[in-house]
Amino acid sequence: MQNRTVSVIGLGKLGLCLAASFAKRGVEVIGVDVLPEVVDALNQGRSMLCEPGLAELLAEFGGKRLRATLSHPEAIEQTDVSCVMVHTPSNDDGQFSNQYVLRAMEALGTSLRKSSKNYHLFIINSTVMPGSMENEVVPLLENATGRRLNEGFGLCYCPEMVALGSVIRDFLRPDMVVIGSSDERAGQGAEAVFRKLCENNPPMFQMALIDAEVFKISLNCYITMKISFANALANLCEKIPTADVDVITKALGADRRISPHYLKGGLSYGGTCFPRDTKAFIALAKTLGVDSGLIQAVEAVNRLQDQHLLELVFDEASRGSEKAVSILGLAFKPNTDVIVGSPAIKLIGELLERQVKITAYDPLAMANTRTVFGERIVYADSVEECLAQSPVCVIMNPDAAFQGIEARHLSNQPTTVIDCWRMLHRERLGASARYIPWGVGPTRQSGASEEGRAFEKVVAHP
Repeated sequence: MQNRTVSVIGLGKLGLCLAASFAKRGVEVIGVDVLPEVVDALNQGRSMLCEPGLAELLAEFGGKRLRATLSHPEAIEQTDVSCVMVHTPSNDDGQFSNQYVLRAMEALGTSLRKSSKNYHLFIINSTVMPGSMENEVVPLLENATGRRLNEGFGLCYCPEMVALGSVIRDFLRPDMVVIGSSDERAGQGAEAVFRKLCENNPPMFQMALIDAEVFKISLNCYITMKISFANALANLCEKIPTADVDVITKALGADRRISPHYLKGGLSYGGTCFPRDTKAFIALAKTLGVDSGLIQAVEAVNRLQDQHLLELVFDEASRGSEKAVSILGLAFKPNTDVIVGSPAIKLIGELLERQVKITAYDPLAMANTRTVFGERIVYADSVEECLAQSPVCVIMNPDAAFQGIEARHLSNQPTTVIDCWRMLHRERLGASARYIPWGVGPTRQSGASEEGRAFEKVVAHP
């Protein structure tokens, strides 16, 4: 990448992590955002966001190798490459809106029109609908800059493939990098940028802009399909006396055609990407007149998981004189405070409608949860306090804070523990605990019987 400098436009959860990752790799970075408080915090080396490793990088590089500004012209004049990582919200029909992408590109393009520099490379990392680059971004940039594509500027679409809770690690050590480019010069420039960013040596796939756009939503759709398959398998295993979904998926994942990643039976998928990318795929297929039945089935299984969990938890809560449930894990996954699409948030909402008293705890997501439910639920200060409030406990995400639960933490006698990710050891919960591991047959939950083991042999070797 020689001595190229980089600007990152949009300092949200992903953009700020991308900028910090570039700084860690020795790149001079200018971050641009429209919010003064975000710019000020970065220049002071403070993190306003919850993401592992981010606070440390900002403390080391913020206001130094990594600095922020409100000025798009400054980004154009002082850097060679601009990475655009702004929000693309979903419309009612499931397609992504490019309003913030186009607003950023207009500001950058107008700045480039006034510049004497001969060339600037734009890299869009935000998730967009296929066709956005050619049909919207290119015409806008040509009009704003007064230049022709591939003459006065280059354009690439390089979709991010990171997960909240591991964003910085994923930027620094990706499985691969996809580069959709307007021409060879732009593609080579983007590859040089990402070679500098990556600590490993991932394969880099050069392709047309449209191919990269389709790739992005296809990737997440495939992952949600894999998640829903594992969830359907878990539901099946619950009906077989001694079946255990983890034993089965471990063997399935050893097949190189399948792999173990995201092949774990559990709750519905959530977060900021999986649900909306799946809906976007369906929306795109509809506009093209293509049947998306497979992906619609993925969504159906996801809804089924929410309903299945609600029925199980409500049934257990209804056994006692007072309907009360403790919820451990509010974020959609560990190591993040994001509750968008979280199975726990959906479950709490349904239980409240059924007059169930809720006590909840999460290491990171309590504040965000309070913005949704206010004082309608009780917020515990620890795992132990949460467990003490109800005779039924549901472990909603596999956070490390919940792994050590054992008999001494269960003050209610008996306590029903619904373990949605099969984290706990049954024998450590004590004889009075009723342990329900999701995706495990009823006999297997307390130890397989001879009859059950015989059944397993029949199923395995018909």
